[in-house]
Amino acid sequence: ACAVAALVGLSFSGAIGLTFLMLGCALEYYGVYWPLFVLIFYFICPIPHFIAKRVSDDSDAASSACRELAYFFTTGIVVSAFGFPIILARVEAIKWGACGLVLAGNAVIFLTILGFFLVFGRGDDFSWEQW
Repeated sequence: ACAVAALVGLSFSGAIGLTFLMLGCALEYYGVYWPLFVLIFYFICPIPHFIAKRVSDDSDAASSACRELAYFFTTGIVVSAFGFPIILARVEAIKWGACGLVLAGNAVIFLTILGFFLVFGRGDDFSWEQW
């Protein structure tokens, strides 16, 4: 029951984040769809974590170099996702209002991704692997 509520909350949060992203693109005042390229960052963000989880065999709480490298790459992806709309607004490809909406969507989506891994990535009998 608790996991179903978490899944519903995460899906609602993801929908809000994507709504911010689409508002930054589709409102008639903005009308430019360049910020949709930030979706690529959403999809590649968890990949370093999945690779590190697959490669590292140790299950202890100690930090491994592979896990630290995955954190480094994930941080680079997240920072790039926040930097991309700022660069687009700076070169006047999009308006600053659209940049703000995309940044708000980024914050909500990345917090949703983090929440997903905190709720379903514990490795106990109820984990994301069953989804």
